[in-house]
Amino acid sequence: MSVPQLTIHRHDQRRRTLITLAGEIGLESAPLLRATLTRCLSAGIRIIDVDLTPVTFCDCSGLNAFLHAAQRTREAGGILRLHNPPPSLGRILELTGCGSLLLGLPLGHLSPSLGVIPDPVAPALPDRSIPLVAVLSGDVR
Repeated sequence: MSVPQLTIHRHDQRRRTLITLAGEIGLESAPLLRATLTRCLSAGIRIIDVDLTPVTFCDCSGLNAFLHAAQRTREAGGILRLHNPPPSLGRILELTGCGSLLLGLPLGHLSPSLGVIPDPVAPALPDRSIPLVAVLSGDVR
């Protein structure tokens, strides 16, 4: 049996990073994801944007890694946002109600330069009035 592969690309700019994940996030690869997100905080990163566009699968062990990292990031005065989750993770977010904690705008709506948006003083929660289904489909109002 082959181990699912997860590729992680990290692009830092000052106190902000864009992490692009590709492949599958499951029981075997979640520890690598958790370690990567922990290293971001250790390096002083306080805004973590995670692009999930190339992710083909994510189960609840991946969700757990994201929730753990989001909590630690908030405790450090920062914010972690997931962008373009795959349908498997979107369904888990919908069922658990965790979408408001983790989802950001679709990646195309981010500033082209990671350094343009100032560091948040207090992280704002996403607008809960936006339906999760619309956010997952990219239709942000």
